[in-house]
Amino acid sequence: MTITELSIKRPTLVVVVFTVIAVLGLFSYFQLNYELLPKMSIPVVVVQTIYPGASPYEVENNVSKVIEDAVSGIDKIDAVSSRSFESMSLVIIEFKQDADIDIVVQDASRKVNAILSKLPTDAKAPTVSKIAFDEIPVLRMGVTSQMNSREFFQFLKDRVQPRISKIAGVAQVSLTGGEEREIKVNMDAKKVQAYGMSVLQVVQAVRSANMDFPTGKIKDEDAQFTVRIAGKFKSIEDLRDLVVGRSRQNGDIRLRDIAEVQDGIKEYEQMNRVNGLTSVGIQVVKQSDANAVSVSKFVRAELLKIQAEYKEQGIIFDIAQDSSTFTLDSANAVKKDLMLAIMMVAIVMLLFLHSIRNSLIVLVAIPSSLIATFVFMYAMGFSMNLMTLLGLSLVIGILVDDSIVVLENIYHHIEKGEESRTAALAEMKSAWLQFPSRWWMWSCSCRCRWSPVLLDK
Repeated sequence: MTITELSIKRPTLVVVVFTVIAVLGLFSYFQLNYELLPKMSIPVVVVQTIYPGASPYEVENNVSKVIEDAVSGIDKIDAVSSRSFESMSLVIIEFKQDADIDIVVQDASRKVNAILSKLPTDAKAPTVSKIAFDEIPVLRMGVTSQMNSREFFQFLKDRVQPRISKIAGVAQVSLTGGEEREIKVNMDAKKVQAYGMSVLQVVQAVRSANMDFPTGKIKDEDAQFTVRIAGKFKSIEDLRDLVVGRSRQNGDIRLRDIAEVQDGIKEYEQMNRVNGLTSVGIQVVKQSDANAVSVSKFVRAELLKIQAEYKEQGIIFDIAQDSSTFTLDSANAVKKDLMLAIMMVAIVMLLFLHSIRNSLIVLVAIPSSLIATFVFMYAMGFSMNLMTLLGLSLVIGILVDDSIVVLENIYHHIEKGEESRTAALAEMKSAWLQFPSRWWMWSCSCRCRWSPVLLDK
């Protein structure tokens, strides 16, 4: 007995099965994550190295070429290219499509770590990363306030950024733009030379004085205590009074004697504007397995709480981009298409076949078929993204077409005097017999549609 015969001769069993599938489908639907794009890992690895103060020529010769030679021996490499900028090197490694991105990232990291001793001492440790679409920020926003610009940036860094980072599903919160505090030590070359000192000596004295480190342990009869020396500067005056050297004529040489110490801001490297207003940018990146829509919802709720708590400071969050909005719009569009398709098919069945029963069958059959898809999507780890929503939209058209054709043919057999079950069984058998020819015609039409050669012929 085929599935068609079983469905026609045992309608109660089919109703029970589809009821269970519908319940599982609804459960799976609420468990699915909303994403803008599916998880795709492009076989490209990027090695970024920061070399402060170096020219592009120095970066190319001392960093880029060294890293290129090190990674060129990795298996399944398709191409290696580099970009050398001022103070930064980018080495782009392209692998073949069959390469496992996680394995090649580990291989690249191992090769880069092996040549760290060959890189300049002033260069920072290279960063090996892969290109992943799930690392695209979910929210991009600008924040403005009535506070002092430097105090405002520190306020966001100390209070707002940690609160957003604690939200469930948030992986990273980064700040762009703004005025960040920086202590500047402007040395006078003539005074340094007059005291018989060097710039390197002064830098080393400041660096070694601004440290916290343990010095040992103290034990008594009942307990043991760890002793630490707190040597970090607590004020600008402490830094200015720092003894950086000694001379026979002048005694202690303090930092204020050879340099000017300023409590300023970092040099602008990035600026953030939203709707023409200069602001501090905040980018929120979700975890790879988190729901983008839920993360956006929770972050927005937290932002409203922060605005209410610090209303006196005039903090305003202006969201410039929210990727979950596009995903929700796509999902709502699919739901709208589904409802329109069901209603149109039901109306067509009612007008041409004059049967309310057939209209009700369509109203139940099409949603049940789509709901069953969610069970498979949840079991396979899929998400509601641009690709899966596009597939559901296409399936709606196929279901509508098949529903109209099958019901019309069954109704045609019934008009000839056949019993309803016999008519349905005969239509299903003819549909299966015509399936190979229909598939061949469909494949030919697709080839003619997409092949320029066939179109020319």
